[in-house]
Amino acid sequence: MTAGEPSAIDDAGWEAEPPASFVRPFLLTAGRIAGGDSLVPPIPIETQVVATDLGLAALDAFVFEQHRDIIAICREPQSLAEIAAKLRMHLNVIRVLADDLRADGQLVLYAPAHSNRDVTVLRRVIDGLRAVPDSRGAIREG
Repeated sequence: MTAGEPSAIDDAGWEAEPPASFVRPFLLTAGRIAGGDSLVPPIPIETQVVATDLGLAALDAFVFEQHRDIIAICREPQSLAEIAAKLRMHLNVIRVLADDLRADGQLVLYAPAHSNRDVTVLRRVIDGLRAVPDSRGAIREG
């Protein structure tokens, strides 16, 4: 859908979601998985990603639309989690593709220092997510 184009509304009045990609995730990553090299852990989900000038200049030359979409979204800093959510792609696929684009000089990744992690913040986030009721209104138990 392009700017100015009306969004599709289904019979129930909900805005229709864009169609999912026909390319399977394992094809996009050539069967590679995030953190597949046991010496290198997966890129943390909170890592900030920014497109480089080289990446923006090559925007129209990408073979896979997913690469182009990642670069386009990263004109402004985005976390890996935000990219995955906005593109409706699996986080581990985004990790692999972002690392490939970084290796080609088209993205810059800013990973957080691990020494600054506060476990209490993570515990509060988990507890907050558990407090959100599911579709039946039931709260998850610990």
